[in-house]
Amino acid sequence: MNETLIGQIDKILFEEEAFFIAVLKSGEKISGSYFESAVSHLKDSAVTLRGYWEEHKKYGKTFKFEYIKVNQNELFFFLNKIIKGFTKKLTAELIEHFGNEQLIEILDNDIEKLLEFSGIKEKRLKKIQASWKKFRSMRKIGEFLSPYDVTPALLTTIATAMRDVEEPCEKIKNNPYILTSINHIGFKRADELALKMGVKKDDENRISSAMDYVLINYCEAQGNSCVAKEILFCELDELLTFSDKNHLYEATLIERVSEGSIVLMKNNRLSPSRLYDAEKFLHDDFKRRAKLDSGGFVKNLDEFLKENEFQLGEQQKEAVQKINDGASLLFLVGYAGTGKSTTSRTILNLLNTKYDKKEIITCALSGIASQRIADTTGYESATIQSLLVKFEDRDDFPYSVVLIDEASMINSSLFARLVSKISKNAVLIIVGDDAQLPPIGAGNILSDVLTLQLAPIVKLTKIYRQSEDKAITLIANDIRKGTVPEYKKEYEDFEFIDISMQNYYAIKNQLSHKELQELREENSVQIVTEIAHKVIESIQKARYRLNNKLIKEYLNYFQVITPMKGGTLGAANLNIVLQEYFNPNPKKCVKKGGVEFRLMDKVVHTKNENMTSWSGDGYKNGEDAAQRRIFNGMSGLLFKIEEDDEQAFVFYPNEDVVVVYEYEELRSHLMLSYALTIHKVQGMEYDIVVIPMSFSHFVMHNTKLIYTAVTRAKHRCIVIGESTAFESACRKLEVTARDTVLLEL
Repeated sequence: MNETLIGQIDKILFEEEAFFIAVLKSGEKISGSYFESAVSHLKDSAVTLRGYWEEHKKYGKTFKFEYIKVNQNELFFFLNKIIKGFTKKLTAELIEHFGNEQLIEILDNDIEKLLEFSGIKEKRLKKIQASWKKFRSMRKIGEFLSPYDVTPALLTTIATAMRDVEEPCEKIKNNPYILTSINHIGFKRADELALKMGVKKDDENRISSAMDYVLINYCEAQGNSCVAKEILFCELDELLTFSDKNHLYEATLIERVSEGSIVLMKNNRLSPSRLYDAEKFLHDDFKRRAKLDSGGFVKNLDEFLKENEFQLGEQQKEAVQKINDGASLLFLVGYAGTGKSTTSRTILNLLNTKYDKKEIITCALSGIASQRIADTTGYESATIQSLLVKFEDRDDFPYSVVLIDEASMINSSLFARLVSKISKNAVLIIVGDDAQLPPIGAGNILSDVLTLQLAPIVKLTKIYRQSEDKAITLIANDIRKGTVPEYKKEYEDFEFIDISMQNYYAIKNQLSHKELQELREENSVQIVTEIAHKVIESIQKARYRLNNKLIKEYLNYFQVITPMKGGTLGAANLNIVLQEYFNPNPKKCVKKGGVEFRLMDKVVHTKNENMTSWSGDGYKNGEDAAQRRIFNGMSGLLFKIEEDDEQAFVFYPNEDVVVVYEYEELRSHLMLSYALTIHKVQGMEYDIVVIPMSFSHFVMHNTKLIYTAVTRAKHRCIVIGESTAFESACRKLEVTARDTVLLEL
């Protein structure tokens, strides 16, 4: 049963990320999470909480809240949280000096008056003025939404997004579910608000919006591009806590199909039209390109290979032969160490006999993969995104040859956007490794094309070892096949450090669950200690790179990769541990939601979003910023903190971009990146990779995941942990089955 508790926060006893335990002035203990700003801001605030009482083993009787509202002066909150240029101290002083009404009057009509106040200079005044103009319309939305317990952060999000909308309050009133089109507002948040506003549970807007939510969740989040109708209806029942409402779903579905936003395919499968169109286009386009004949390139291929001193194996030569025989589309699929780069370079040199170098382009999803392919082939390379941006005003790219690398990582929507820009008769080579993890997002194009044999395919399976002491590729390929490799031998580039629990199986059945957990935790701590030893061995070389401004080399030198985010061996905890080694005494730092962002920290961007940014040179030369798309997974260095402006600046060397973050964006848009999850490092490459291996990550262990992790290492791969966990992960063959439009077609 939910109760309400009102009080004033006296002391914060414990804080981690956004979760905290505190004591009220009246003596009651409370616990829960607060995301609006730093937890420390809550000290001395009056709060209204909703939740329930429970016993806490360390703190005794505690009120666990699920909802928290900070009761404070609305104008204070508005100026401090939303208008740029106001600090807490300044806001409090201004309100005390002028009072609410007069301060609003000054901001509207006589802003110069603020210059009389110490702490406000011309630069800050300009910032306040621009921000006040931009956001003053928000106060209306704030007044309209405040009866419904909308959190400050949500209010900011809504008002910012609806800044240029005519009559925003009217529009929200007519259909609160329009809010789901705003970034970071999912169905659940909009639904909570709508129900408070009196929307009926079976309202058609509600069901239509829920249908979108389930479709997007099943597709984008789980990687499918279509869903069986019965699965959709079951998930809707669960989300809306309905039963026997299929007639309502059917009615909404008929409407959505007739308006064209959902496609009904055979076998009662449904697909959001955006994903259906993308995969249908790729299906048709690949089939069309597969029939084209380029007319071939050289009369005598053997002679060409000999003249250019290319030593190719059977499979590699077969790929070059296919292009020489006139294929305009080729899927070149190969595992680690099978010579994809050599084969790609040879094919491009063959095409170069007819096409000028200017007409040939290579591309990949990540900046580092694009750089690598430029280095190994000698042809111009770009990231897929930068190509799409560069040529957005043209119907197609000005290239006769396009090679796409790391194709296993590209989801349907992006693949379709890219291929639609490649001219109809260009030669298209698609290179990838289907043993790696499938893309983030919907679809599994590379794998589906292989299954359906939609186009000419050459598979490279023979491994070329550089030397006897180098084993990364061999070990990776054993893992791919589900075989336990010879991982305990001495190699130059691979090391396994065994930190197993002594006699685990013998004592397992004699211990209670709690004792087992403690044993496991102890083992995890030992693994962390061993990771720290490896850091100490490498830290001097890492610092040398940083001190000599070799930013890219520093970021890609040493990387810890782990399967999970949570727990002792998860990315979040390892980042806190590793930050103390790599960046112990920063000149400046910002604390946000329990995470400290320090000057010169290694960070990763976590959203796909347009951000205010500069090119590297543009920033140095003081040029104006522009909006650029910054992508989830980009790796950078936090090189500047502006305390007065509450901004942090990050340089992304692989993409040559500088991005500015407002303090309140740090927690939502950035993460420390000393340790990253395996999903985050697809397409990346590091000199030294360290991977913790423990049964506590067992649910995540499979061959695709471990294969992807091991193949990120360029010079050294070090696995630290339980040998039995490693062996069982090597045997757990992962078959990624996704529901896709391509397979249905």
